[in-house]
Amino acid sequence: MVTVNAMGDKCPLPVIKTKKALDALTAPETIEVLVDNETAVANVTKMAQSTGATVTQEKLGEDEYKVTIQALAGEGTQTAPAGDCVPTGDTVVVISSDKMGSGNDELGKVLIKGCIFAITQLEELPKKMIFYNGGATITCEGSDSLEDLKNLESQGVEIVTCGTCLDYYGMKDKLAVGTVTNMYDIVESMNHAGKIVKPC
Repeated sequence: MVTVNAMGDKCPLPVIKTKKALDALTAPETIEVLVDNETAVANVTKMAQSTGATVTQEKLGEDEYKVTIQALAGEGTQTAPAGDCVPTGDTVVVISSDKMGSGNDELGKVLIKGCIFAITQLEELPKKMIFYNGGATITCEGSDSLEDLKNLESQGVEIVTCGTCLDYYGMKDKLAVGTVTNMYDIVESMNHAGKIVKPC
């Protein structure tokens, strides 16, 4: 029996912890995942079922749930660990805001932080991440995503931020990860990208 304690973890951590537990299996095993909200239950269940595992759910108490996964090692679980990721060479992530989506700004900032962390866990990392307009602040001192971005950069992902945007926000001397770029380079990178991911 393997237990994954994801109580108190925000999205996407419960899914990521569960996936790592599945990836580590070398034989059929039962995995119990503890979470504190129904959204995490649904997300963990969907991911586990995509591997061919049998999944059951149980509410243990207020804000306490258990997802039980009967996992079959080798069926959809044998993927490369995130630490062995390498850039694919054709995907470019474009971030133009310090928030993800529209509606509540505080929620939007939580979502963009979670999105960037989720990118660090991908099996195939993007070639490049471009930050401009409000997104330029994410690569600067004080950003909650600096550790994740430095992690991506150390694995070969190119991190670039629009110089005009940094000047506009008065943050050119606050850049803490990656390098400064220009609009021509941004357009050229997007034009040659095999796929553009724009989460904002």
